[in-house]
Amino acid sequence: MNSPARDLLQRLRRRPAEPRTDIADLLRRHAEPLPAEDVPAFGELFDRFGDARVVLIGEASHGTHEFYRTRAAITRHLIEHHGFNIVAVEADWPDAGQIDRCVRDLGPSAWKQQAFARFPTWMWRNCEVQGFVRWLRDYNLEQPIGQKVEFRGLDVYSLRHSIDEVLNYLDTSHPDMARDARHRYGCLTPWHDDPALYGHFTERGNLATCEDAVVEQLNSLLATRLDPMISDDEAFFSATQNARVVRAAEQYYRAMYRGGKSSWNLRDRHMFDTLQTLLEHRGADAKALVWAHNSHIGNAAATRMGWEGEFNIGQLCRLAYGRSAVLLGMGTDHGSVAAADDWDAPMKIKQVRPALPGSWEHEFLQAGVRASLTQWRTNPDEALLDALSEPLLERAIGVIYRPETERQSHYFEAVLAEQFDAWLWFEQTEAVTPLPAPQVLEHEEDTFPFGL
Repeated sequence: MNSPARDLLQRLRRRPAEPRTDIADLLRRHAEPLPAEDVPAFGELFDRFGDARVVLIGEASHGTHEFYRTRAAITRHLIEHHGFNIVAVEADWPDAGQIDRCVRDLGPSAWKQQAFARFPTWMWRNCEVQGFVRWLRDYNLEQPIGQKVEFRGLDVYSLRHSIDEVLNYLDTSHPDMARDARHRYGCLTPWHDDPALYGHFTERGNLATCEDAVVEQLNSLLATRLDPMISDDEAFFSATQNARVVRAAEQYYRAMYRGGKSSWNLRDRHMFDTLQTLLEHRGADAKALVWAHNSHIGNAAATRMGWEGEFNIGQLCRLAYGRSAVLLGMGTDHGSVAAADDWDAPMKIKQVRPALPGSWEHEFLQAGVRASLTQWRTNPDEALLDALSEPLLERAIGVIYRPETERQSHYFEAVLAEQFDAWLWFEQTEAVTPLPAPQVLEHEEDTFPFGL
């Protein structure tokens, strides 16, 4: 265990039975009330983060309207006023790629599947994301080709669709290589519809892995980088990244059955590596905004998950970029959220219970500012930093919410001062508005986000 983790655990053991009584007072003093998103004063609150290379914007759930709306407003301002040109989200590469081609006017994708059609559909297929994507397309229409803002996916789950994308690319550009690619990926064909079964049978049933085949295919693609016949750099880049996703997904679904922290760490390492690849591909002026859950965005080293061996993209960005990375978290006390009871279960609009005493959310509630930004990145107050260095509970609602076991299922300990650079607070929040996922794709214009 490293020294910072030991120090945090010692602080936990020394924590008094009663929490500090001055935290809410300090939060009240330093909270900056949030104006409406459509007035200049809102964007100006975030100018202080404009010098960063990477701004990571978290959310305390995957189904809260205020989190999505505010994150989009921050993103619009940083794009318009500070030159950010990549939006990288906790979503699959092929699905986000459809949106990217749309907002940058790159023409239709060869992949005709519906974007964001698998569980949890509401996470990206919702009115809040649709509104931002439409704005981004309009914004890009006014930009030169080389300055259009990208919309990219960071996640690792798209095994089948990423294989399809690689094969579609090779069928068009390198037919001689497509047959070999089909042979290599054929190892994974039986598991397309349920890749978790691949992990089960390789780790528990002595099935031979497909690792060598997917690595060989990635290397085969990378070897063509200097091929003078490559005329579409974007198509090649996307196909290569899909091959990287296949490699990472193959590892991820095997790691799921080993237990421990390996699958979480592999997923966040892949998201971080994808972010770095995007920045390198964009060039020297690249500046990225990352949208993901607080559990991915906040520095894991300042949380219980980190003390127990997990890391995340926020921690890796802190290590890689230092002060050039900004980590923004969000929280709420009560309201409603779009979530499911279990994985692959139907979405429900659920009531969010008031935050537990002894949590950061409860302290912000006691501060009494209904919607606010509290930041300690620029000109930090020592008393505030000291108060935020207490290890308190923090709530995390993903796509599953189980209020009946909320303490065990949704709370972990965190040191806010080291986990984030700022915190966005909303006392009461409402669920996102999901968009339907049509079952039949008839026309290109029917794909998400509808009507573009």
